[in-house]
Amino acid sequence: MTIEIVGGATNRIPIAILPFLVAPELASGTSDPALVVAGDLGRSGYFKLLDTSTVSGLPADPESLPLAPWKALGADAVVVGQIKPQGSERVEVRFWLFDPVRQTRLSALSYTTTRAGLRGVAHRISDAVHQALLGEPGAYGGRIAYIVKHHGHYELQVADADSQNAVTVTSSPEPLISPAWSPDGRRLAYVSFEDKKPVVYVQNLADGYRRAVAKFRGSNSAPAWSPDGRRLAVALSKDETSQIYSLDLLTGDATRLTQGGALDTEPEFSPDGLWLYFTSDRGGSPQIYRESLSTGKVNRVTFEGNYNVSPALSPDGRTLAFIHRRDSQFHVAVMDLNNHQLQVLTDSTQDESPSFAGNGRVLLYATMVQGRGVLATVSIDGKIRQRLSQGGDLREPAWGR
Repeated sequence: MTIEIVGGATNRIPIAILPFLVAPELASGTSDPALVVAGDLGRSGYFKLLDTSTVSGLPADPESLPLAPWKALGADAVVVGQIKPQGSERVEVRFWLFDPVRQTRLSALSYTTTRAGLRGVAHRISDAVHQALLGEPGAYGGRIAYIVKHHGHYELQVADADSQNAVTVTSSPEPLISPAWSPDGRRLAYVSFEDKKPVVYVQNLADGYRRAVAKFRGSNSAPAWSPDGRRLAVALSKDETSQIYSLDLLTGDATRLTQGGALDTEPEFSPDGLWLYFTSDRGGSPQIYRESLSTGKVNRVTFEGNYNVSPALSPDGRTLAFIHRRDSQFHVAVMDLNNHQLQVLTDSTQDESPSFAGNGRVLLYATMVQGRGVLATVSIDGKIRQRLSQGGDLREPAWGR
């Protein structure tokens, strides 16, 4: 998958990321985390990577790095690290973040992992650098799930947040849609049409075991996990028009949550488990509503425009993302749930399926570019934008936390 930066911050922070010093006994077959960190920060749109080849000579002890040459180069920050053996099977990764202008150390952390885990540690280092320099968590870790369509064949794939290490979870000649991560990141719920009708499956990522959890008469769609991972909210048409049910994953019991003859779909639990957000046409056009799970009272949430669908909540529950139609075009929008102020984030024409990163500051979504589906990200202020593309159509993304 390739990543293209299509929008960045006005003032990017100049940063130097130096190769990590690797103990001689680990030199063979050990990947350098600095390459991953540079990729993360360079693609973020917030940082300007400096050419480190113009400054020579790294000390044996990275903690004693001379900072004057990096100040002269124009760096506002320098990242340096080292990898040492920790027992027979594990390694210790240390990194330091320096401010060469003020001649101070901003951050220093140590991680113990395996060689195979170095990429994951590198993403955590990127998050720590982002936090130290920008004052907010980064979104370089975690995993993304999405659907790829190749020549009429469908695959559910999972990859790192930087699109690397993609693996196929399941594949089918029939459509796959609506992947949803469990809160612990160990399972995916999704909808498959392999039985010539929509059926909800849950699949373990560790061993590949899967089972059909919603295979009722009619349509079974739009799975969403409860915060405790014990239930799924699903849209079922087994009784009448599409209604939302709570499905107990242990017993298989389905409890109806919404009432009436309107079409209700796309459920989304609030992070505290007190509310259920969903899309409904009960007011005459598709809008987003929320229901109190303690009282059953339903309130309309979106009012601007006549088409607002696909609700997604930030991890802190304060921001609602959704697809908003304006001038016959479909955009990603966000709403502050305290003041109900709406902001359109994208200028593309056919967006779908917004999903928040774990830090709540970035949204992943699908869009169309030159007639082909690609994935894209946008910061919640709309300034930082990227596109992720590969062969085939990419749809239905979900960001795992």
